[in-house]
Amino acid sequence: MTGSSQVQEGTQAETNMGLIVLITIVATLGGFLFGFDSGVINGTFDGLQAAFGSSVAGGGFNVASMLLGCAMGAFLAGWMADKFGRRSILLVAAVFFIISAWGSGVAATAGEFVFYRLIGGFGVGAASVLAPAYISELAPAQYRGRLTTLQQIAIIVGLFLAFVSNYLLAETAGGSTTVLWMGYEAWRWMFWVELVPAIVFLVALLTIPESPRYLVLSGARDKALLVLGRLFGSRAASMAEEIDASLAADHHKPTFADLINKKTGRVRRIVWVGIGLATFQQLVGINVVFYYGAVLWQAVGFSESDALLINILSAGLSIGACIVTILLVDKIGRKPLLWVGSLGMAVTLSLVTYAFSTGSFTEDGSLSLSYAMGTLALVSANAYVVFFNGSWGPVMWVMLGEMFPNQIRGSGLAVAGLFQWGSNFAITLTFPVMLASIGLAGAYGFYAVSAYVSVWFVLKLVHETKGKTLEQMEG
Repeated sequence: MTGSSQVQEGTQAETNMGLIVLITIVATLGGFLFGFDSGVINGTFDGLQAAFGSSVAGGGFNVASMLLGCAMGAFLAGWMADKFGRRSILLVAAVFFIISAWGSGVAATAGEFVFYRLIGGFGVGAASVLAPAYISELAPAQYRGRLTTLQQIAIIVGLFLAFVSNYLLAETAGGSTTVLWMGYEAWRWMFWVELVPAIVFLVALLTIPESPRYLVLSGARDKALLVLGRLFGSRAASMAEEIDASLAADHHKPTFADLINKKTGRVRRIVWVGIGLATFQQLVGINVVFYYGAVLWQAVGFSESDALLINILSAGLSIGACIVTILLVDKIGRKPLLWVGSLGMAVTLSLVTYAFSTGSFTEDGSLSLSYAMGTLALVSANAYVVFFNGSWGPVMWVMLGEMFPNQIRGSGLAVAGLFQWGSNFAITLTFPVMLASIGLAGAYGFYAVSAYVSVWFVLKLVHETKGKTLEQMEG
């Protein structure tokens, strides 16, 4: 055995992986709530329209309203996390999840509902950018991709359980708009179920430490050494020195001005890459499936019950795809997963578009497909979900959490998060309008074109981050 391999085994033995995994699980509860809060709306669309008398556009805004809060939450959370800490802002997000879950269920008007969904959106946006960043700042480089990918599994598990909960509540009541318990309709109980994981998240966050890289960045070096000592043993001092060295050239309180290259006066290239990753993840239309899955499958002839079951199937396949990604992301890298995923999504979306283009409209305005085309649409749509969750779903968050240098991580995440959720809002809000104007084929055709363009983007502009420490990231 060589001396270098002995040293490597020794340093790995000192790493407290049990504690790191436990902290990761707590942080990914934010991802779980991100998924649950995003998925719960899927089964409540009919209830919202019935309760508030919303038009198609109004119903679309009720669904998409949370995303405005997400955009603001993601933007402010990155900046606030540099001022107050990663864990502190995650605690605020947990409180917002609780308020939103309760308020969305009790809302008596569309205005009240939108208000509470905006609050929930802030929590989702904050958790979406801070959980992967927090995990990246604690995880060893050789395991960082796998541990950060757990965030996407948590998101999908959240979606999955939201779909299961929606289905069971709707089945028990006899429909989402039917009164279930205590005089309240089933769709209201769909929101209240979220109170349980939200409270667990809040309590669990109180048991984990602040990010050591944030502590060094904010001048609390002694506290950082204590956290690093718990995580990495005798390597704590050398790791703190590496963090110091990465900040030495330009160590000051992080600001948005750090995103500008002082030599050229232009926005740093890494920021544009982050914006591109965040935007393309939404332009391929994945959240149309997440938010409107039940509406989509009812539009092609499935019953409400069958449509909710299809959502459960999609979520189950997504979890399987994420598990495969965990096994591959630290072996083959981030970039190969992204471009293969882009190509797979482009092909499967094209097949869905073709299937929908062959349909005809019935008297009630729904799209009718032949058995063969309906099967093609169903299989291709689920294959698309698998490709997304085996690539862009987890890998985009992995890269955003690790690709920015320490000095600009908070600001870079803020801007990328704003674009991610802004794109999400635009795609979600426009889908009902596209459905009514150019139809399912037109909408999915647009998402397919976006997927083809994302192949070029990855191959041309994205650089591999596998195996690098956060102090080796260059902006």
